Amino acid sequence: MNIDLQKQYEKLLTSYIQDTREDHLYGAQQLSKWILQQRVPPEEVVSIHIATIKNLLPDLPNEVKISFDFLIEVMIGYGVAYQDRDHLVNRQRELEDEIEVAVRMQQTLLPKSPPPLEGVDIGVLSVAANRMSGDYYNFVDHGQGSLGIAISDIIGKGIPAALCMSMIKYSMDRFDDQPLSPSEVLRGLNTVVERNVDSSMFITMVYGVYDSLNHHFRYATAGHEPGLVYKASDGEFHDLETQGLVLGVAKDVDYPEYTIELSLGDAIILFSDGVTECKVDGKFLQREQLKQIICEYLELPAQQAVEAIYQRLFEMTKYSMKDDQTIMIIKRVESLS
Repeated sequence: MNIDLQKQYEKLLTSYIQDTREDHLYGAQQLSKWILQQRVPPEEVVSIHIATIKNLLPDLPNEVKISFDFLIEVMIGYGVAYQDRDHLVNRQRELEDEIEVAVRMQQTLLPKSPPPLEGVDIGVLSVAANRMSGDYYNFVDHGQGSLGIAISDIIGKGIPAALCMSMIKYSMDRFDDQPLSPSEVLRGLNTVVERNVDSSMFITMVYGVYDSLNHHFRYATAGHEPGLVYKASDGEFHDLETQGLVLGVAKDVDYPEYTIELSLGDAIILFSDGVTECKVDGKFLQREQLKQIICEYLELPAQQAVEAIYQRLFEMTKYSMKDDQTIMIIKRVESLS
């Protein structure tokens, strides 16, 4: 038993019994804070109280003294539960710290901003539904006016998704020095995922290469949500052709390639399924609704447009986002040179 605590407790209790002033209760409150800081078990506090009462009132009935033993037994059980809870709270804090580190690491995997590309305006926004995201995007500079563009959705959440994201990111980094076609990139990533990722997790992706000299976008898809292409000539949206199995399902998968030619004012809009699967008035967002929203903001600079589109969707869903959302706009604009 803590002797100093017992003396302090006895002094305060004696003072209060003799004169029930508020300042004595304030002293008890301060002592209580110290007891919590020192993690003194509840049964020890009860034992100190009982010892103090016995000293102050030695003529207590025997039945009351026996009841003290009963109280101590009850508090021992409570004290064990309290210590277990305290341990769990500490462990939870440790996990929160570890997750915070993982969140910061995950954020470093995403490009801070799209790289400049002559005659092209690119905007991208990725927002996690929870602390860690399963969405990923990346840009790979192929040189000579060509830029590799990727958007991906990892079927999974939390730290496992973040680990998959890092694997995809570092696998793509090796493409900097060897400009591969979109289908070759997806085949290479499929091999990496199939060999290294648990069979319960899958990854969807669109990977394309934008040629800013000829304004062609050559792309391939791996089970990803079909994007849109906007044609300024008629003000119409068209679905991107998609055909290809999600990454990691099988070996030796072929990914067909498609090519889009962009005229001035045309735009490609890529997004994760968190966009189309958000609910408005209890129903999934329809692609036609999404097209209307995109059309309202497409005249803005690409970065402002993606931010405005996301904000509009967030408001339409009554500020309730159930899945990660990533939106990317690639728009052909007037060349500065």
